[in-house]
Amino acid sequence: MPEERVHHEHDVGYKYIFSHKETFLELLRSFVKKDWVNLIKSEDLMLMDKSYILEDFSEEESDIVYKVNICGQDVIFYLLLEFQSRVDYRMPMRLLFYIVELWRERLKNTSKKDIRNKNFKLPAVVPMVLYNGKNKWTASRNFKDILGSNELFGENIIDFRYILFDVYRYDESQLEKMANMVSTVFLLDKEISKEDLMKRLRLTAYVLKKITPEQFDILKMWLKSIMKPRLDTESKIKVEEILEKSSQGEVDIMVSNLGKSIDNMIREGKEEGMEKGMEKGMEKGREEVRKSISGSAIKLLTKKFGTLPEDMTERIEKLPIETLKTIIDNIFDLKSLDEVSEYLK
Repeated sequence: MPEERVHHEHDVGYKYIFSHKETFLELLRSFVKKDWVNLIKSEDLMLMDKSYILEDFSEEESDIVYKVNICGQDVIFYLLLEFQSRVDYRMPMRLLFYIVELWRERLKNTSKKDIRNKNFKLPAVVPMVLYNGKNKWTASRNFKDILGSNELFGENIIDFRYILFDVYRYDESQLEKMANMVSTVFLLDKEISKEDLMKRLRLTAYVLKKITPEQFDILKMWLKSIMKPRLDTESKIKVEEILEKSSQGEVDIMVSNLGKSIDNMIREGKEEGMEKGMEKGMEKGREEVRKSISGSAIKLLTKKFGTLPEDMTERIEKLPIETLKTIIDNIFDLKSLDEVSEYLK
């Protein structure tokens, strides 16, 4: 995969996956160990059909925004999907811009009378970042860490801490134990070999059977997008056909058929590799024989005519095996270097 992962199909697929509110809630329940998570019900989550991404970052990220009412107060979950593989140390600053933009929009759509009310409150905004790059996330998690003299002013300066979902850092055995839609997505998103991909698909068959029908359709789309870059054209067509025709009641058959397609591709790849290896080996062997014969020809010519001109030696070293053999066969008939030069034309 290229280093800059800008709008890859499965990156965009994250937006598709987590725009499904049951799956978004599963993300929170699986990876956010906070009491407030238990207060959220999927039926209370409302997906906001708007993006707040600044134009400068439109090629590097996407976002998902949910609103929910908890204990009578509106709360906004702002999930930033980070597509670039490098770590952006401006992240706290960027999140602040988005949080302020959410508040500005709330104020814009609220009457002045309500805003002036003593009990008026802005909604709490919970910032989150989902990052699936290989590099370890080393950007500051707390906003105050990017402010100069923050130790001096302490609680008198603005601060917040965002939640980070760092896909590559999650332990694979932990993801396997979770056995849910989100852990399956994270498990399959890691850059792995075709053999490992197949092993993980077999491990996730259980999950595919127990998720909701809607999640199953979403996951099939996801599988299609992550498998595309790893397959040749013929295998892509087969895999797409298998996924499109499969229903949730046929998970075992689907995984088995996917396995056969990938196994065939791996086997064909190995056979092709062996053929190329044999060809390369034979070619290397021929070259070694040619070098040996050219060395013998040069020795015999040197014995007969003395030290050969450097350019003649270089040209003899490059002659094909057949020509070298002819020179050696006729060594006693050669009267001068001019006659040797005839073989070098």
